[in-house]
Amino acid sequence: MAKDCESLLRERLDDENLQKLMALRNSKLHCFVAEAVELCDPDSVFVVTDSAEDVARVRRLAIELGEETPLATDGHTVHFDGFRDHLCNDQSRDRENTKYLVPPRMHLGAKLNTADREEGLVEVRSYLRNAMAGKQMFVRFFSLGPTGSVFSISGVQLTDSAYVAHSEDLLFRPGYEQFRELGNSADFFRVLHSAGELESSVSVNMEGKRIYIDIQDECVYSVNTQYAGNTIGFKKLCLRLAIRKADREGWLSEHMFVMGVHGPGRRVTYFTGAFPSFCGKTSTAMLPGETIIGDDLAYLRNIDDEARAVNVENGIFGVIANVGPDDDPVIYDVLTKPGEVIFSNVLVRGGVPYWLGMGRDLPADGTNYAGRWTAGMKDPLGREVTASHKNARYTVRLSELANLDERANDPAGVPIRGIIYGGRDSDTSVPVRQSFHWAHGVIINGAGLESESTAATLGQEGVRSFQPMSNLDFVSIPLGRYVQNHLDFGEVLTGPPLIFAVNYFLKGKDGAYLNGIQDKRVWVKWMELRVHGDVGSVVTPVGHIPRHEDLQRLFREVLGREYTEAEYVQQFTLRIPENLKKLERVSEIYRTQVSDTPQVFFDVLAAQRKRLLAAQTKHGDYISPLTLAG
Repeated sequence: MAKDCESLLRERLDDENLQKLMALRNSKLHCFVAEAVELCDPDSVFVVTDSAEDVARVRRLAIELGEETPLATDGHTVHFDGFRDHLCNDQSRDRENTKYLVPPRMHLGAKLNTADREEGLVEVRSYLRNAMAGKQMFVRFFSLGPTGSVFSISGVQLTDSAYVAHSEDLLFRPGYEQFRELGNSADFFRVLHSAGELESSVSVNMEGKRIYIDIQDECVYSVNTQYAGNTIGFKKLCLRLAIRKADREGWLSEHMFVMGVHGPGRRVTYFTGAFPSFCGKTSTAMLPGETIIGDDLAYLRNIDDEARAVNVENGIFGVIANVGPDDDPVIYDVLTKPGEVIFSNVLVRGGVPYWLGMGRDLPADGTNYAGRWTAGMKDPLGREVTASHKNARYTVRLSELANLDERANDPAGVPIRGIIYGGRDSDTSVPVRQSFHWAHGVIINGAGLESESTAATLGQEGVRSFQPMSNLDFVSIPLGRYVQNHLDFGEVLTGPPLIFAVNYFLKGKDGAYLNGIQDKRVWVKWMELRVHGDVGSVVTPVGHIPRHEDLQRLFREVLGREYTEAEYVQQFTLRIPENLKKLERVSEIYRTQVSDTPQVFFDVLAAQRKRLLAAQTKHGDYISPLTLAG
């Protein structure tokens, strides 16, 4: 360790915390902490180990410092992020101020928000200078992925927010002891965060919010924000670093759930799945009768020529809107019984949290993210302040879930037999389909993924956004190379996972949804059977779709209702014009905005277009699945 780092640590840390830090014999770690202490100037430093005492102290401080408030149910607390009005708030990820810091002559592509590395470091450090004066710095250690595993990545986060530090205890596996095993290796992720100036325990300098990812030095900087998506570095911020690490080392870091689908004879088949926001990702991962490993982030590796995956996290930071006892019984149970839960940006009245779409009437007044609230209240811009924020959240440990898979913490991961891509699509894709082969699935279902906006979230319904692998916001390498990495990953596997696409939002001519909310339970059962070759399929120009007789049986078994031939025809009719237009949109993006798109991408699109045109010539624009089934 550099002498000046050691001297500074001995000067600024008390004996107990110095001893805990020095027990980790890692010079890069020591200098990271020393330089951050010198820059941010905290009054004290708390080095948090994996001990129950240290973890309990973090939770207690979150309450004592006012960053969380206890609720009526034992173990429940609430946290509020900053809000002035709908244009100046700290309620969600800040895409505009989240940037990759890149050195000269490095180009990540037009889709990624970048800044000059040296200029960005100067700027963010200017905001961090003395930002922790009068506060305590928490030094947190976590493992991304199960500890002691080929998948695991060590990480250290420095923060002055007890709320952030407490949230991480729920979301990640403890990593202090794993850091001890790391020795003097420099192979770990680093995060430096300060909430900045606080007023009523929330960040107030929102104009100075910056979230910068130094991809060269594998370090994340975050300042003047408390919202977890901007501050808990090991979620989406370090996902960007992990994608680059995976690129170097030949594995995949993905924005995916991992779940076990239960088939005949107590068989469990593991799937990963990638869905943009508000497209059914969490509800799929939490389906009744199935088991969950993780709902958000996954690492996939080739282990002995087999795709295996782990959940990067150990908890859920989930959107709470519309979580109710009927559609989300497992989560709703956790949120309404004693246990450690952090609610954020909900409405509180009488110590009870309320949120939009929870299945019960909301109070006419209470306390929420805007302070004292009454029904009909408007912000200074004249916009309605809803009782609970649309992006209000809950944070819980996965171990609280009744449907946690028994292999959730298996250091060897679980074998992945299927990959599911889903988006919000009103007029093109059938409810479920299987790709012809690995490259077809990667390109058509994954890299070609689109999703429509909703009026509730973006103010204009039906606007399609380009969302390759549901990971566009986090891809930190050129997009064409990212697609090529997926192609390469599957080519060397013995029997790569089957790739599927689902669409829960297909509409009929009258604008009504053609899928029921619970129908997805049938689609995953069909996919599980397809993985094992237990059911046949109808071959279409866009891939394999279910046969009516198989769905008829599954609807009876899973949902206890009849599935008519008329429903089948409505849902699985092939819409040729819409599919051709989608191919044109995807091709245009990759030709004009992605400079390094592999040629096979365009070959696969061309082959699909040829099949669609041939079917159109033979059968017309809209083709019944009964016609294709012969």
